Amino acid sequence: MHTPTSICLLRTSAIGDVTHVVPLVRTLQKAWPQTRLTWIVGKLEHTLVGDLPDVNFICFDKRATCHSTHAVWQNLHNQRFDALLQMQVAMRSNLLSLGIKANRRIGYDRARSRDLHGYFINERIEARSGEHVLDAIGSFVEPLGLKQTQVHWDIPLPDEAQDWAAAQWPERTPTLLVSPCSRHSLRNWRAERYAAVMDHATKRGWLTVLIGGPSPNDHATAGAIAAQCRNTPLNLTGKDTLKKLLALLARATLLLTPDSGPMHIANTVGTKVLGLHAATNPKRSGPYCDLRWCVNKYDQAARTYLGRSSQSIPWGRKIEFPGVMDLISVDHVIERFDAFADHVHLA
Repeated sequence: MHTPTSICLLRTSAIGDVTHVVPLVRTLQKAWPQTRLTWIVGKLEHTLVGDLPDVNFICFDKRATCHSTHAVWQNLHNQRFDALLQMQVAMRSNLLSLGIKANRRIGYDRARSRDLHGYFINERIEARSGEHVLDAIGSFVEPLGLKQTQVHWDIPLPDEAQDWAAAQWPERTPTLLVSPCSRHSLRNWRAERYAAVMDHATKRGWLTVLIGGPSPNDHATAGAIAAQCRNTPLNLTGKDTLKKLLALLARATLLLTPDSGPMHIANTVGTKVLGLHAATNPKRSGPYCDLRWCVNKYDQAARTYLGRSSQSIPWGRKIEFPGVMDLISVDHVIERFDAFADHVHLA
């Protein structure tokens, strides 16, 4: 098997999808430790994965697309790669790839392509349906002659982040972290329902903690939830960084969240996730390692909003309709929470 001298990875966002690239990096590093890896990644996402060892990172800021695109091209002006793994099909990324010189330009199969993706590549991964997003990304090593058979993350966690997380609540306290906001608003659940589940967890002796980003929407949502809780939760919304979030998730007992970046960050550190899935299919985009504690109303959503079963619609179809998350009741979530708490013999 020919060992490439250099490989460029192009996956700029989103945070959850970027975590899915890390096992691919580990696979390449294990097979070819001398191969130079360059990863073009989003500016925000870089703060989570940018300290992976032996990877040259180039940041792309989608808020300044034109300027950042030219900056990336200038950075790579004198480089040519044996292979480009073009793992993002959005037009912004397709255009960004034009400035990357590579002998092999590997992209998605036709079914998973869009935005003229096929014009920017010269090879495709094998067409498959029914894959989790992480496995689809992992399959980009296959045209190179490898196979991703193990999934490892080992994202570095600085001492500073761990110390900050350790100061937030006592050790060995059963803790439910609630990350209520997805960047896709139609995936979000109602504030009063989160509050009801958090009150139930408190009755069982759990600490409840709200987490989220610094945006006004995240703060407003956390405030609305806290206002309806009978017992005031610890509210850390807007107070962390992605590394501190990673540390919080590593200390938590369980995460409650819709399909979102924190779901996948939690998965990288082995923290179990009570995922709320109606708008999206957990088998495609849920927590990769363990779906047991998720609420899955995706098929009901397909029948309610599309008039078809989930098996009869395209794999990966999102059912992002107003009210779709109302298919998930408080009782559905409490049942999964209790099942988890009983499984691990917690209060």
